[in-house]
Amino acid sequence: MWSRLRNVTYRKVKRHQRHHKTTLAAVTAAMPSECTEPLTSPFGELATNLSDSELRETAYEILVGARLSSGGKSSTYASDSEKNSERAAATPQTLTSRAASKVKKALGLRSRRKKASEKAESERVKKVSTIGETMRVQMRVSEQMDSRVRKALSKVAADQKIESMVLPLEMLQQLKPSDFPNQEEYEACQRRNLKLLEAGLLLHPLVPLDDENTAPQQLREIIDGALEKPLETSKNNETMQALRTVVLSLACRTSNNIGSVSETSTHWADGFPMNLKIYQMLLEACFDVNDETSVIEELDEVLELIKKTWLVLGMNQMLHNLCFLWILFNRYATMDQAEGDLLSAGNNLLIKVENDAKAMKGDENYCRMLSSTLGEILSWAEKRLLGYHRYFRSDNAESTMGCVVSMAVLSVKIMEGGEGISNEDHIEGNEMDVGQEKVDAYIKSSLRAAFVQIMETVKSSKSSSTGQQNELPFMAKLAEDVSTLAFTEKETFSPILKRWHPLAAGVAVATLHSCYGNELKQYVSSIDELTPDILEVMKGADKLEKDLVQIAVENSEDSEDGGKSIIREMLPYEADSVTSNLVKSWIKTRTDRLKEWVDRNLQQEVWDPRTNRERFALSAVEVLRIVDEAFEAFFLLPITTHSALLPDLATGINSCLQHYISMAKFGCGTQSTYVPTMPPLTRCSRRSKLPSVFKKKEKVPKKSQAGTVNGNENDSFGTPQMCCRINTLNYIQNELNVLAKRDITHLSSSGTNQDIADRMEKVFEFSAAACVEGMQQLCEATANKVIFQDLSHFFWDGLYIGEVSSTRIDPFLQELDHYLEVISITVHDKVRTQVITEVMKVSFDGFLMVLLAGGPPRAFTLQDYEIIDEDFNFLTDLFWSNGDGLPAELIDQFSTKVKDILPLFNTDTDSLIEKFKQVTLESCASSSAKSKLPLPPTTGQWSPTEPNTVLRVLCYRNDETAAKFLKKTYHLPKRLLTVFAPGEKKQSNDASS
Repeated sequence: MWSRLRNVTYRKVKRHQRHHKTTLAAVTAAMPSECTEPLTSPFGELATNLSDSELRETAYEILVGARLSSGGKSSTYASDSEKNSERAAATPQTLTSRAASKVKKALGLRSRRKKASEKAESERVKKVSTIGETMRVQMRVSEQMDSRVRKALSKVAADQKIESMVLPLEMLQQLKPSDFPNQEEYEACQRRNLKLLEAGLLLHPLVPLDDENTAPQQLREIIDGALEKPLETSKNNETMQALRTVVLSLACRTSNNIGSVSETSTHWADGFPMNLKIYQMLLEACFDVNDETSVIEELDEVLELIKKTWLVLGMNQMLHNLCFLWILFNRYATMDQAEGDLLSAGNNLLIKVENDAKAMKGDENYCRMLSSTLGEILSWAEKRLLGYHRYFRSDNAESTMGCVVSMAVLSVKIMEGGEGISNEDHIEGNEMDVGQEKVDAYIKSSLRAAFVQIMETVKSSKSSSTGQQNELPFMAKLAEDVSTLAFTEKETFSPILKRWHPLAAGVAVATLHSCYGNELKQYVSSIDELTPDILEVMKGADKLEKDLVQIAVENSEDSEDGGKSIIREMLPYEADSVTSNLVKSWIKTRTDRLKEWVDRNLQQEVWDPRTNRERFALSAVEVLRIVDEAFEAFFLLPITTHSALLPDLATGINSCLQHYISMAKFGCGTQSTYVPTMPPLTRCSRRSKLPSVFKKKEKVPKKSQAGTVNGNENDSFGTPQMCCRINTLNYIQNELNVLAKRDITHLSSSGTNQDIADRMEKVFEFSAAACVEGMQQLCEATANKVIFQDLSHFFWDGLYIGEVSSTRIDPFLQELDHYLEVISITVHDKVRTQVITEVMKVSFDGFLMVLLAGGPPRAFTLQDYEIIDEDFNFLTDLFWSNGDGLPAELIDQFSTKVKDILPLFNTDTDSLIEKFKQVTLESCASSSAKSKLPLPPTTGQWSPTEPNTVLRVLCYRNDETAAKFLKKTYHLPKRLLTVFAPGEKKQSNDASS
């Protein structure tokens, strides 16, 4: 039997879709109309068609009979005049004493509100004066019927008590057609009493029928016949006598299972559920007929009178408590649910039922009824609690919701207690008691439903407001409304639920955190690129999470673990991390696009200085524009991690800029690209003759090389184009500084923290450094290209080839002057000196290479010194340009090395040999060096005290003494007649190393 308690089906809350003007209204809406749907009676249904009015009439008859049997004032029939006298005897003092109801106080019921005027109240006092009269009115019994019942029962009650008689049988015997206004009413009354006999003795007997007993069959035959034709009820009628005999034989049966019922009692109305149905009619009289939700003030007297029927109906205090519990609860649930007193009274009565259930474990009928009653209460309560945000408001949560939760928890405890499970065992096995477990489920279920409702409301709102400005994205608005719901939960519902669950608010916010987290996860997984809406969503998610965690921590201050268990359930949204990753992806996309743009445009770039007045490449303007837009868009992102992510953007931008800078100098060459390789060391001889090709050298027209100084229009490496490249890197360097300062000013004015501003000062330092390095490399490449490639015919391939006097520097200077003019016009003012200085340095170094490593076509005598010295002065004068060129101190700085070495060409051979031996021995620390001079390596660091420099002067000295010394000391070969063509590159042999 108790298994029925376990198998109660808990109905889940249904989803109701309704439109709400605001989200808060949606989650705290009043109880919907379906809350007042009729409930299924736990008492079950009778197997016969007795209506409520027939049961009510029967209940009234039993009540009157019980009162008469107990020796009440109306033990004899009372006339109308007597009843009027009773009414007149009632005084205000009597009514006042009735108002102070002990039962109401115990159940928590307030005194009934005065809804009528004082005159109406006075009329009521006059009309209803005695408790008997009150019950007649409450049970909707007419005075005519009351008079008829009292008259009939007065005759019977004089001889026997109510519990020893079969009331329907006596009423059949006593009532005559003359007692009724018409025959139809009489026959209806007769049929009612026959159905009562059938129900009480045959269909729902207290003592089960014996199959061998023929009395039941006899009774059925009599009832069937009487239902077809009215029964003659006189005492001497055979049918009536037979009916009395068989009824009494069935009603007076005894059984050991009857319990406290006396063996002298009759059992016609105490079988289940007939007794409960009749008793329900009596208890319904406790509610005012004019106000169905109000309990009458005479409750104590009415209940006291009703108790007189217990012997007839087989009731006791425990059954009464259970029945009254259902009556109070059912009246509240099926009406407008405005009277919270009824619910509170039901809850208080349920506490008594909890104790009763333990005492009535062995009573099968009680347990069956208890199971049904608690099942109905729990089903009704859980329907609301599993979605309490739809059924309770802030104004009724404290008074109503607390009672509903209490009744649900008590119902479960009573049912589970029926299995003998102690509260301690339950806690140990399930880590929380039944109340905490149920409330935990209610919180999670209701908040999930509320979350779904919020989503639907936000979606509906978004659909109706499409196109409005400053509208929050769906997920951001959802986060905002969920936060509102969380605080509503904390303020309204959590204080109530905390009575059963110490971490009610924590469970609530953890549930909301999970619900929103699931939606956020799907949202993030669908993101392709960063947008302002996405950042707004992540910002809202971060704020929501902080709100929820704050509520959880505040709610858990008194818990053992400080709320750590709840916090552990709340898997972080990691909004900052997601935002950071999205921004990094955004940065990568931007920088990748910039790099693609750089590659695409550099392929089309011709480096034409004539494209704009500043003579730099237009592609650089576009690059810097895109860079500026990238930084502006970055700082406009609604995030709080600009400082942390700025290095990522700076790295990406710098990478693109350095790629551009690298491509700007790509293919322009370096010093090694243009400078010829040094030929092998040889010795001169007076018998050596120079090839005829060097004896007669045709002069090249002056414009032959000058005509190509501006380069081919399709040549991206001509001198003007090289200057354009230099100008471009100079422009980028300057603009990066301007861009950084502008961004710093913008950040400072917008209130950005100083840390970001400080970082911006250094954000372009790598690119700026790359510009400086690139310009230097381009300057060097341009200078070497001009000297060793563009002017090689006049310089490396022409200067001092053959006779020195006939191959002087003048043609080279004329061409170089033209190149310098082009460079001066093309290169930006800020880098002009740098470029021309590099040209000067290369020309000076080249002049030394001609003298010291010019190859077999070149040889010098002592007499050539004056020509060489004069030519170098002409070269330095070109760069000074009468004060309009480079500064004199700068020229002196770079010409010093040449001027220091030139005197070696004016030193006689013997002195030169001695000087060579001296510097060589000084530079060599080995003992073997004293017996044999080592061949000094070529370092390229020319100096009058550097052994290799002095050796080279000897090698190019057209003198027999020098030749013999070189042959004897190093076995250097003579110069061959078939020498290398000027400008032809050949790897040096071991002698030059």
